[in-house]
Amino acid sequence: MRGAKISLAEARRLALHGQLLDGLESLPEGKEGVAEAIERLGYVQIDTIAAVARAHHHTLWTRRPDYTTAMLHDLQAADRRVFEYWAHAMAYVPMSDYRYYVPQMNRIRAEGPPWMREWRAKHSDVIEAVHARIRSEGSLASKDFEPPPGTKRGTWWDWKPAKRALELLFWQGDLMIAERRNFQKVYDLTERILPLDVDRSPPSDEACGRFQVRRALRSLGVARDREVLEFVKVAAKPIVREALDGLVEDGEVVPVEIEGRTDRAYYALAERLETTFDRPIPPHVHILSPFDGLIIQRPRIEWLFDFEYTIECYVPEAKRKYGYFVLPILYGDRLVARLDAKADRKAERLIVRKIWIEPWFEPPEEFLIRLGDALARFALFNQCTSISVERMSPPKGKSVITRQARAALAAGGGEST
Repeated sequence: MRGAKISLAEARRLALHGQLLDGLESLPEGKEGVAEAIERLGYVQIDTIAAVARAHHHTLWTRRPDYTTAMLHDLQAADRRVFEYWAHAMAYVPMSDYRYYVPQMNRIRAEGPPWMREWRAKHSDVIEAVHARIRSEGSLASKDFEPPPGTKRGTWWDWKPAKRALELLFWQGDLMIAERRNFQKVYDLTERILPLDVDRSPPSDEACGRFQVRRALRSLGVARDREVLEFVKVAAKPIVREALDGLVEDGEVVPVEIEGRTDRAYYALAERLETTFDRPIPPHVHILSPFDGLIIQRPRIEWLFDFEYTIECYVPEAKRKYGYFVLPILYGDRLVARLDAKADRKAERLIVRKIWIEPWFEPPEEFLIRLGDALARFALFNQCTSISVERMSPPKGKSVITRQARAALAAGGGEST
């Protein structure tokens, strides 16, 4: 197959299938389903913001509704089926992909950016001491190393020397994250964490490039070349471009033309084009994390969903258009709304400051009912037993959402206000 032409709706279907959000496939229950979700997504991004459940937990719960944080902890700390490293950003990555990250570790160990080389040369004694202590004592966290008197804490540049040494040893592959305790990283020697049956031999540049293309297109469904380049960064961009061209020539990847779009080339796996369009997407409602793989590349969701989105927690409050931590809402195959939410864990209340409906979308009652149900499930996932929906724009439909959320929460052991 040398080329294909699809509609924008079919492009969305490919994307949702790749992200396990089309409702057409079921994952196994429990921890096995969580492991399979990470394997199929390629990575699950980690983020520190805790206005609601952190991004990695939120993303996995969206795919596997029986998800608990203990499942992810076990997959990392006990089963060793996932590890942490830089993919698109810091992420949980399938252990089966470990070898494709080894070349990046080796490059950092051999050289790294200028500031890293300078600090490593200046503080080699600290690095050696930290490494030796973990080798001797076992798993340790940053808090187990006392900073020198007067050391300022804060950003990377203000970290105590031992913390920076831990991170350098992690980036170059000498240490891995053994587990997280209360979200704090616990480090140990790679040789003590990496399972013996995991392939750790560094692949060639060509193999890394082809891995990145395949990983990206399995997860994204259909993508522009720049989106493939930014998916995970295990190879340099020229290598990934060459791999993309090679896979097209082999027929494994197909150039795609999307009706109504003439801006640039799109690509998809040939096998996906043959299997993805069999059934309609159910009208499920998903409340998404800002760091969900479906929407993490913001220019991508503009062309794919006609949805302009910026996470505004990094924007000064006076300049925010929506709110601190606004969550996109997926309905069927469209992003139709967004909401600003915060989990007040002390009061066990999910506060929804405002819901915005996209101007083009006239919400049917079915959507309002499903959103009420989704809010109730989201509240319970955030250990909240009540919901406060403060505002909605336009306001029509708020009463339906609130009433449905109240009923769903009551059924699940909570209440809504």
